[in-house]
Amino acid sequence: MDIIKRKIRRAIVSITMLPCFVVCAGAESRDTVRVADFGAVADSYVNAVEAIQRAIDACREKPGAVLSFAPGRYDIWPEGAVRKEIYISNTSSEVECPSKIKTIGLHMYGLDGITVEGNGATLMMHGSITPIAVDSCVDVTLSDFAVDFERPGGSELTYTRVAPGKIIVGTHRDTRYDIRGRRLRLIGEGWCTEIPHCIKYTPSDRHFQYSHDWGVLSGCDVEELSPGSLQFDVPEDFRPEEGATLTIRDIIRREVGMLNIHSRNTRLENLDIRYMHGLGIVSQYSTDVTLRNVNCMPDSESGRILASSADFVHFSGCRGHIDIVDCNFAGAQDDVINVHGTNLQVTSVNGEHGLTARFMHHQSYGFRAFHVGDTVAFVNPATMRRDAIAVVSGVRMDKENPREIGLTFDAPLPAGCISPGTTCVENLTWTPSLHVSGCTMTRISTRGILATTPRRIVIENNRFERIAGTAILIESDARDWYESGPVCDMTVRNNLFVDCGYNNSMNGATIALNSSNTEVSYDNIVHSGVAITDNRIEISGERPVVYAKSTGNLKFSGNTVAGTDTPLFILRGCADVVISGNVMGTPRVENTDCRNVKVSGNIRD
Repeated sequence: MDIIKRKIRRAIVSITMLPCFVVCAGAESRDTVRVADFGAVADSYVNAVEAIQRAIDACREKPGAVLSFAPGRYDIWPEGAVRKEIYISNTSSEVECPSKIKTIGLHMYGLDGITVEGNGATLMMHGSITPIAVDSCVDVTLSDFAVDFERPGGSELTYTRVAPGKIIVGTHRDTRYDIRGRRLRLIGEGWCTEIPHCIKYTPSDRHFQYSHDWGVLSGCDVEELSPGSLQFDVPEDFRPEEGATLTIRDIIRREVGMLNIHSRNTRLENLDIRYMHGLGIVSQYSTDVTLRNVNCMPDSESGRILASSADFVHFSGCRGHIDIVDCNFAGAQDDVINVHGTNLQVTSVNGEHGLTARFMHHQSYGFRAFHVGDTVAFVNPATMRRDAIAVVSGVRMDKENPREIGLTFDAPLPAGCISPGTTCVENLTWTPSLHVSGCTMTRISTRGILATTPRRIVIENNRFERIAGTAILIESDARDWYESGPVCDMTVRNNLFVDCGYNNSMNGATIALNSSNTEVSYDNIVHSGVAITDNRIEISGERPVVYAKSTGNLKFSGNTVAGTDTPLFILRGCADVVISGNVMGTPRVENTDCRNVKVSGNIRD
């Protein structure tokens, strides 16, 4: 009978005219695991972490099951949570955070085909914790719930009255503090802000950027006028904008907002992520990731403006396809989306087939950046070109020295292109394609999208509003963060850009293509195949529209540029650039060591 049923099911799947029936048949066959059956009670305000973890663990024996929450609030505390050592890219150095033990609220390990159905539940986190980890899973979907923190890691103070020598601030109701020795200290659940980082939001221009205001206030005498109302004695010439809000958090990234590691086909759908400690939603060495209708922003009724201490969405060393569709992002102290690999520097050559490579940036190390069978490129930092490729046949990692990785290859190393202390190794296998569509991004203190992948990139139908840095930044780096590149197939189309670049990074350009190469000329092209078409770009002041370095086959056409009569394009060491068919004023092109730059057919509105 079971064999007959399986044959019938396969036959049904093959009939494309009956998709609804197939979906319904599949849904009826799925087991449902309810967290309530394991002791997790909504709206009880007791620690539900162990009960929820028991429900998750039960799903490991039921591939394809649905993990179901009843509506309501579930409180998650570090006590009783899973603790696991995990090295996460772009988080912390050995000095900043010697222990890599993560405290994980919901640890989904080794699951297959599981859907987490939240039914509108809220997971309320406490203390310092990584809310969710999808670890070594296949086909996991997280849907229809919210994540928030009882005490967010970011504190918020608003100037309510500004007068010479005296300033009164109101603290947000979720911001906790005490006063010691007439100095204000920001505290949380089991933590206090020790190394502060301050970003200020000014309502007059709706800008969100770095500020030294906390450096002033933290050194001034303060008294509490009433709960949540503080008066500072400040220098006479300190006159911030009344109504402006300071967001202050600790720079140490002990935890992340969510972790997707060593997993395949992870989907995040219909989620509200209201705050994230440390780095945001991190996918590391995972394959095929989808975010659809994910809202990373404070609850509209909370009164908060900050939703992440750093990036919102971060992809390190992923492959397959990344799809980010119809998402909303507001209030981050770093990038909205960052997609990259990691360049490791060769420190020694070990015989004909081997070498040792080192993680160079202080906050990225210790993770398995290569696997047997991976194709790697050897990169010359002076040119940022990939001089040769090889296939990995062996990987050696030493727990006592997590900074270095030993690699062996299936053929002798290419002669003449590897210089220890200079040459970098880039993993080409673990590079994804990227599609970002229908998203809104605002109140961001750095960049909108930072992408360094050689596979296809499509950024379309998005709204970038008042991004402090460049709205879209393309990099290729073997000097600072060592985030790999270059880009060779990117389309940016049908987007709206409003007042981006006001912190003047990358000369204040709305879109920037940059690279760390020191040999800059039209004969040394790093990025190529970039089309910027049919966008509306609203410039404030005389900021550049595009900054491009070492870029070839760059097309800027069909766009509308408003807010300036003389739109500026800065080109350094570029070749085969076309700026044509746009609605804008007379373009100014600052052209340094470029070849074949064509500007034509641009008209005023």
